Amino acid sequence: MKINVIGGGPAGLYFSLLTKRRLPAAEIDVFEQNPLDATYGFGIVLADSGLSRLAAADPQSFKMIEAAMFVTRHQIIMHRETPIFVERKGFGGALARLRLLNILQDCAQAAGVRVHYGRRIEPGMYEADLVVGADGVNSVVRQGHEAQFGTTAFDLTSWVAWYGTKRHFPYPMLCFRQTELGHFVAAAYPYTESMSTFVAECDDATYRRAGIARMNIEARQSLVERVFAPELGGEKLLNNNSNFRHLAVVRNKTWFSGNRVLVGDALHSAHPTIGSGTRIAMEDAIVLADCVAGHARDISAGLAAFQRLREPSKQKLLDATERSYTWYEHFADKMDALAPVDFVFDFMMRTGRITDARLAAEFPEFVRRYGDCRRAA
Repeated sequence: MKINVIGGGPAGLYFSLLTKRRLPAAEIDVFEQNPLDATYGFGIVLADSGLSRLAAADPQSFKMIEAAMFVTRHQIIMHRETPIFVERKGFGGALARLRLLNILQDCAQAAGVRVHYGRRIEPGMYEADLVVGADGVNSVVRQGHEAQFGTTAFDLTSWVAWYGTKRHFPYPMLCFRQTELGHFVAAAYPYTESMSTFVAECDDATYRRAGIARMNIEARQSLVERVFAPELGGEKLLNNNSNFRHLAVVRNKTWFSGNRVLVGDALHSAHPTIGSGTRIAMEDAIVLADCVAGHARDISAGLAAFQRLREPSKQKLLDATERSYTWYEHFADKMDALAPVDFVFDFMMRTGRITDARLAAEFPEFVRRYGDCRRAA
């Protein structure tokens, strides 16, 4: 079997590794348009809920990923300059995106996968028994086949920029701040002992009022540094193609067309507000690898099994994602209307996946504080 994977991100590399483990005789090539060790972004999050699946899928690479992770348990959410400490029983972890890619690159190549960097997508790359589109929201594998995939896409209205910083946050931090320019939010989390990811966001009204569209990239960074100066503690932001942009929402009704199949953001774009984009993409890769290996003599049956088996659980995550980005589309109104503890409660319930009982079990200290505030109101 000949398999070409378009895109050398976590989903593409992980699928290639897992499939080579299951089908050693398969010829698998990964084509990545960027050079080796080029990456955009800083740290990525892998929550505890998904780590067990990675451990079961491939213990060898999981041990390397786990060793590279910086683990955190709690969170601080700031609203109206009031910090709310959210203590949780579970844990999450983060690691440098480049470190994750290096681990998956090394494991895939050691298993016999051929990984090609700096390669533009060419027609000949589609001449294989299976072509896997792991090439993100602007997938070239999907282009020209949107009708077959049943593709829909639109942009959200808010504006988001990814930065890094040497400011180390002891806990993941979420800061909602209103200024004379409008409403801003920053999410920051550590991914090593000395580095953190710092994601800045504002609503469209703030973007226009603050004149961000007229600023160059340096002025935009300076604005974010001023708005969140207390949180940055004198540290600068680090820029890696860090520019404000709308996030796209991409969905596909049919997951495969002919010998082409989509995974990760090429199939369904994630949203940073649920912190599971990489996890969702890698779980796509697990199920697809299992289905391809289980139907090695009938690729069409394998691709149909992939959608049938993966879709129910993934739809739950997509529903949560859509509720979360909808909440963020109106976060300025929420900031204006709600006091700090009520605001945090509303934030934590935004996805519809957490019941009152689950909230009490996972966040007991916060629930007690929320109850005290309700009784005092």
